[in-house]
Amino acid sequence: MDAALVRQARAGSEVAFARLVAIHEKPLRGFLRKSGWIDADDIAQEAFVAAWSDLPRLRDDAGFRAWLYGVAWKKALSQRRGAQRAAARDEAWRGEQDLEAAAEVAAEDRLALETALATLPEDQRACVTLCLGQAWSHAEVSDALGIPLGTVKSHVTRGRERLLAVLGGSR
Repeated sequence: MDAALVRQARAGSEVAFARLVAIHEKPLRGFLRKSGWIDADDIAQEAFVAAWSDLPRLRDDAGFRAWLYGVAWKKALSQRRGAQRAAARDEAWRGEQDLEAAAEVAAEDRLALETALATLPEDQRACVTLCLGQAWSHAEVSDALGIPLGTVKSHVTRGRERLLAVLGGSR
């Protein structure tokens, strides 16, 4: 059934393409939702718009469904990458704000903190710096550094304790 509708749509029939949308819209949105995409409706809509304009590139009319799902999946991944880039830009801006705020801290305090951080193992120092110094969540640090979530939590807890001991603070 898809193949005949695809041929008609390729010939310019908007009615045939609307029928393809009606057939595949609900299952495609369901697939995207079950795959973890909160904005499945938007992604599906973008996929149908792209499918309409790219229909001449479809090699096998009978393979429309698989091709459509591939288009939707690529749209979803592209959207995720865009969101990650935006989050990275936001984090860089926050980092700049943190640096400006850190400039207001006395030089001897900054030096003492840097010296104390240098006593931590590399992985622990990275986790402490991101979680405590830049307000990242444990999950974000786990993803960014490729370290298991439980290990990140342990590193932050132990690192905090070590810093407090070295700097002479209380828990």
